[in-house]
Amino acid sequence: MLRTLLICVLVSASCADQVASTRPSLRGIQPAFVSRDGVPRSAVATVNSGELRGGQLGGIDWALIFYFAGWYLGNYYYTLNNKLCLKAAGGATGFPVTIGFLQMLIGSLYGLYLWVAPDARPLPSVTPTDLISILPVAACAAGAHLSSIFSMNLGAVSFSQIVKAAEPAFAALLGVTLYGKPISKAKWLCLIPVIGGVCLASVKELDFSVAALFAACVANIFAAFRSNENKKLMETPGLKTRIGSTGNQFAISTLLGTLSLFPFFLLFEASRFGKFIELFKTVPAVRNNLITSGLYFYLYNELSTLTIAKTSATTQSVANTAKRVIVIVGVAIALGESLEPIKMLGCSIGIGGVLLYSLVK
Repeated sequence: MLRTLLICVLVSASCADQVASTRPSLRGIQPAFVSRDGVPRSAVATVNSGELRGGQLGGIDWALIFYFAGWYLGNYYYTLNNKLCLKAAGGATGFPVTIGFLQMLIGSLYGLYLWVAPDARPLPSVTPTDLISILPVAACAAGAHLSSIFSMNLGAVSFSQIVKAAEPAFAALLGVTLYGKPISKAKWLCLIPVIGGVCLASVKELDFSVAALFAACVANIFAAFRSNENKKLMETPGLKTRIGSTGNQFAISTLLGTLSLFPFFLLFEASRFGKFIELFKTVPAVRNNLITSGLYFYLYNELSTLTIAKTSATTQSVANTAKRVIVIVGVAIALGESLEPIKMLGCSIGIGGVLLYSLVK
């Protein structure tokens, strides 16, 4: 019941940005009120800014709180349900490529539904050239997703999340070597606790796997490429206007990412798809966790982009750091994974380093 309610919350929150943009503006409405001295005053004169801001009530941005809640809870339940689905489907000898591909396919179907549903989301006006330009970013996002699934499938989820927290180190190296982006000395120094924390957390990891570590590092490389390529992409003149909204951008990226994963599905696991279908039909843990994890993955990612659009860089850094801690500890407790003191110390040092890296200039 709780998870069904959460899906409804996530769907509502992801659509809120579009709904808000289609509401009639209140700025031109100026109902007259007369003060004691007989001078007309606007009903909104009591607001310091002189106008009402959508999503706010009593000085609190409830829409933003809604986004944060959906982002955190969606990420937590995606991570949990994803691991449960992988285990039920056979674990290391199961179907990680099939599950990753189908999760993105479920998100793609939801994105397509929002385009065809009445008054849900306007179609983007992108050109074939735009889609070709977006494809590398989408492919990197899909690669990061699939590599993360391999990492979580081969080892503890908490360990995978700790290693993925070191993404800034990979982004810094790629930025300097391939994109010519200079990194300040302060940022380089912040990478020391990031890398040291991951190493410390690995020492007492009961489910340590070199393959899981390697897969998490590959996910970080894909994520670093995606970040750098996305910054270049968004500088394309007129592209933001043609895409239309943050929701459209993520939907297009998910669709293209799904197409990018399709060849890997055909190459590695399509021959065993009949066996997976039997598992899907007969094992509720596979069926239920696959469908919900696919929806959670799409919706929490879209809500995270909406949250980023409404907050400052500092707020984003703190929020992302808090989210990682909640997911790592929460999922570890739910799955009964090890929480050795040395592992948690390494986690704290590594994530603290990530926070510092995000804040320093």
